[in-house]
Amino acid sequence: MQKKFISNLVLLALLNLLIKPIAIFGIDATVQNRVGSEDYGLYFSLLNFTYLFNILLDFGINNYMTKNVAQYPALMQKYIGKISAVRIVLFFIYAIFTFGIAFVLQYENKVYPILLILVIQQFVIGMIAYFRSYLSGMLLFKLDALLSVLDRFMLIIICGLTLYFTTYANSFTIEHYIFIQFICYLISFFVGLLLVLKHIGTIKIKFNKPIIYLITRESYPYALLIILMALFSRVDSVMLERMLPDGARQAGVYAQGFRLLDASFMFAMLFSNLLLPIFSKMIGDKMPVKPLFQLSSKLLVWGAIALAALCYWNAENILSIIYSNDLALSTPPFQLLMLTFVAMCITLIFGTYLTALGEMKTLNIIAFVGLLINVACNIYLIPKYGAYGAAIATLFTQFAVAIAETIVVVKRLQIVYTFWTSLSFVIYTTVVFSGCWLAEKYSLNLFYQGIFLIFCLLIFKVINVQLFKTILSGRD
Repeated sequence: MQKKFISNLVLLALLNLLIKPIAIFGIDATVQNRVGSEDYGLYFSLLNFTYLFNILLDFGINNYMTKNVAQYPALMQKYIGKISAVRIVLFFIYAIFTFGIAFVLQYENKVYPILLILVIQQFVIGMIAYFRSYLSGMLLFKLDALLSVLDRFMLIIICGLTLYFTTYANSFTIEHYIFIQFICYLISFFVGLLLVLKHIGTIKIKFNKPIIYLITRESYPYALLIILMALFSRVDSVMLERMLPDGARQAGVYAQGFRLLDASFMFAMLFSNLLLPIFSKMIGDKMPVKPLFQLSSKLLVWGAIALAALCYWNAENILSIIYSNDLALSTPPFQLLMLTFVAMCITLIFGTYLTALGEMKTLNIIAFVGLLINVACNIYLIPKYGAYGAAIATLFTQFAVAIAETIVVVKRLQIVYTFWTSLSFVIYTTVVFSGCWLAEKYSLNLFYQGIFLIFCLLIFKVINVQLFKTILSGRD
């Protein structure tokens, strides 16, 4: 299983490294530079607003599918048409609820056409994720990997041509970007549908009350977890835009730092996408999980520390490469958000294991407490410090959740961290942060700092060279 995990992780990482950075920094960041922080900030706030209620679209079905397809493939193939019917019903509930809340929050009339597209887009994204959950549950990781980057690839082609090679470039608006992005998601949706049809045959959409009740009963713990995690990770930009007189601009400032965090987290999510079905299968087959858990957690968390150190001490230089507006305002929030990335990676690995184990009640309690902490911190900090206050709230909340999940998993897996293991972690963290600080102080460029960090990853055996050699040679 370690070999399967690493080999598919390499494939996913290569595809994402080729496609998503170009989409995020070459397209998305360029759009923000063209339209300005205020227009982009309003779009960013509305996008996150639609994410807040995304659970009404999914209701935990994707995680439920991934976990159960890995363990009971024949049974889930039988249910896929009935589950699709559930999703259609959930879409109408989601749309009505989202527009109702928007009305209560007194959004201006001009935002409703944009909100309509984003609401439909969330349904399309949810269906793509649904198709991917089936493919990954069947351990068809290569097809899942291709589908995971298709929409971004199409965005690079269509939006890239529009931005750089047409007469529309000078008059490009945020509405153009929203429409192009929607088309790209539709293309990915139809490709995903064809891939699933190829493996299971015709999907018969059928409304079956007993099945709907069964799926709802089984998946609601996943649904509750997803909505709680979405709320305390996405609510900050909505609160910024709604609470402050210059809220749209502050949301745009926050978005500049958040974009790099989100891009980093996309790569971290590769671990979760691979590990959930693998952990579920190993647990179902009563195989030992601890070796794979320790391998994956060290690779992700220690790697996240290296990236956080690089971004923290070089924040302004990194932002200046990508953006042309509000750099001084964006730098402090970005520094804190990249420290938050470490906590998010801990939560990702530990939360994935607990999900595979079925510890949904524990995860939901932790997430609910995290939400309360986050909202309370945002209410206090946003009026005082704006985007920087939202970043402080995110940092504090994510580390609180990470520590709680760590304590639970250590007990479940009976992991014992020896003195030398703990000392190695402290030394590694000190070395990478001190090294990047000294490098920035003496004006060493990012390339040399990257070489230094790779060297640290090899010295501390975060990158397991022997395991990679085994994979490349084809041996188990």
